[in-house]
Amino acid sequence: MSRYAHSPTSQAPAAQKPGVRARVGSAVCGLVLTLGHLLATYFTYLAYMATPAGPWDSETVAHSNFASGLALVLSVITAGLTWVFIKAGWLRKWWYTAPAFLAVATLLRLTLLAPQL
Repeated sequence: MSRYAHSPTSQAPAAQKPGVRARVGSAVCGLVLTLGHLLATYFTYLAYMATPAGPWDSETVAHSNFASGLALVLSVITAGLTWVFIKAGWLRKWWYTAPAFLAVATLLRLTLLAPQL
C-alpha cells in the first residue's frame, strides 16, 4: 500500500447533518408560528367578513377594527418570533412572508378597505 493512499479517516468531514435537537427545534418553532399565523388569519378573515347592515350599525365597524387590530398585533408578535427563530438557525428566511402578508392585509382593512357607515 502506498504511503500517499487516502484512508477514510483522512478525508475532510462532509457537511454536518443537523442533529435531532435542531430538527425538533425547527419543528416546534414551525408549529408555534403556524398556530400564530392561523390565529391571525382567522382574525383577518373576521375583519373582512364584517359588513355593516346600515348606517346605524357602528358596532360591526368597531368589531371589524378590533379584529384587524388583534390580527395586526399577532402578526407583529409572529414576526418577532420569526426573527428570533431565524437568528437561532432553526428556520429559513421564507418564514417572514406570512407575517408580512398578514400585516399588509390587516393594515389595508384598517385604512383603505375599512367598512363604511
